[in-house]
Amino acid sequence: MKRDPSPPPKPLPARWFVYLLASATRTYVGIATDLARRLAQHNGTLPGGARSTRAGRPWRIAARWGPFATRGEALRIEWRLKQRPARERRRWRSATLPAVAAAPTAACPRAR
Repeated sequence: MKRDPSPPPKPLPARWFVYLLASATRTYVGIATDLARRLAQHNGTLPGGARSTRAGRPWRIAARWGPFATRGEALRIEWRLKQRPARERRRWRSATLPAVAAAPTAACPRAR
């Protein structure tokens, strides 16, 4: 049996998304590579949701942005969005990223 000399194919790079969850009274901003799985985790149907989203169930994805090429890029956007008040986040839509999140910043602690 001959061995194939070519290297194995590289896995596809993860595509990161930033998402906004909304419940009846709360919002939550996060990042994920698989939005359907992450929503199921937040709603408690799969293990692994964030502790802060247990109280607001059920959640729905209100907006999403991406894909971003790197996790770091998605984290920078997430951090900027989390700085905004919840009442402002409720007005956002998926089509456009709020201007406050699009601008680069040196103050983002996760960006380093």
